[in-house]
Amino acid sequence: MRIAIGGFLHESHSFAPVATGWKDFAEPGGWPAPQRPATLLDNLRATGVPAAGAIDAAERSGLRIAPLSWAFANPAGPVTAEAFERVAAWIVSDLTAAMAEGPLDGIYLDLHGAMVAEEFPDAEGELLRRLRAVAGPDMPITCSLDPHCNLTAAMVERADALSPFRTYPHVDMKQAGARALKLLVERIRRGKPFARAYRQVDFWLPITSQCTLVPPMSEVYAERERIATRHGVSELAFCFGFPYADFPGCGMAIAAYAADQAAADAAADEFLALLNRRERDFAGEILPADRAVAEAMKVNATRPVVMADTQDNPGGGGHGDTTGLLAELVRQGARHAVVGSINDAESAAACHRAGEGATVSLRLGGKSDGAPLEVTARVLRLSNGRFTCTGAMAGGNPADLGPSALIAIGGVRVIVTSRKMQAYDLALFRHIGVEPAQEKIVVVKSSVHFRADFQPIAERVLVVAAPGPVVADPATLPFRNLRPGLRLRPGANQSWG
Repeated sequence: MRIAIGGFLHESHSFAPVATGWKDFAEPGGWPAPQRPATLLDNLRATGVPAAGAIDAAERSGLRIAPLSWAFANPAGPVTAEAFERVAAWIVSDLTAAMAEGPLDGIYLDLHGAMVAEEFPDAEGELLRRLRAVAGPDMPITCSLDPHCNLTAAMVERADALSPFRTYPHVDMKQAGARALKLLVERIRRGKPFARAYRQVDFWLPITSQCTLVPPMSEVYAERERIATRHGVSELAFCFGFPYADFPGCGMAIAAYAADQAAADAAADEFLALLNRRERDFAGEILPADRAVAEAMKVNATRPVVMADTQDNPGGGGHGDTTGLLAELVRQGARHAVVGSINDAESAAACHRAGEGATVSLRLGGKSDGAPLEVTARVLRLSNGRFTCTGAMAGGNPADLGPSALIAIGGVRVIVTSRKMQAYDLALFRHIGVEPAQEKIVVVKSSVHFRADFQPIAERVLVVAAPGPVVADPATLPFRNLRPGLRLRPGANQSWG
């Protein structure tokens, strides 16, 4: 059996201030660089990306692999036409070449599911359309997805099965890739498509309410497993949606795959009813920055208070450079606090020019929102920004954040980088000489992913609302293109449109 493996991943924030261009795919920070067929297998095997799980599962099963291209960029604004066409053309041409080399039995794709391109709001649906045009209507295609996927009818129609991660923080990415590969083999051996059922959910799910480590989502996932088992489905795909995209296909959705239509419909309907019953349980609460800092400073413990600067989360489309929470820490005189990190290549370069031990004046951060923080800081340590992630979510992934520095502003230390990275891994701090477990306050630019590595060391976790584009309440965004009837808050009386 010979299968093709490739990938194209981006999570797009329709209202983020910075678009995603080719350079963002070429230099993806804490993720692997773009891979062409000649390098994909060797360079992705040791990483934590879903394609690595598919590669391992395929090789363990004795399958022959026809590698395609693979590319990832950190979440930000919509993908430019140039970047989308460049990567999509790679994958389509690679598939054409693979088919010319010999018979191909199926295709596995490592996709995110929430990519918005400038000319194609449902970018994954468009990519699948192009691949179908080359491979034909009968070629088995399965994909792994991030559960923040905006799962569309076009995606369900054009792929034979879609399998999202089961966790947020995403600590099962490789398992999802392996599961999608297993579904591909099952589909090939069946000789015909799965029966499938697709359902959309009529309310947004805030990012901060999606964590699978705690209720209500932990309970919802336990019930998802029971429903899938009870109806004997091959896959019960549940996607949270990405509530910062703006096109009619946005929102939570379900896709069930089974041997017969009755089982697929029954599983999808039962899980949809569960989500509707739990709707009001998903309403969440976060603290404003001034109150959160005051709360953190009161805690007297040997373990740190971890503060999530959720609205500037680089994993949700933030630029990782807003300074609202940092400014509040400085204003309130916080001590033994560290911020990871501020994405500011200009300030990082200034620190490198000055050298370790120097005092520098910086207009720190604020490149995305025009609100830098003017500070006088001491340069404590310099780094080239290169390290390997070690945590449960991204262990093995190479990080390259460019010239970086650790600076001190009074009692607050700040990691300054030249490229953005969500703070989902302790290695971000440790590579520059900071041991987070020994701090009093640790600030992370993240919404939920940080919990996989940081929650085990934390005395308390505070989710904080400081300025940034990844707003905790998506209902405040100026949507124009959502489908009528979608409620922008759980339990809301009014819907969009």
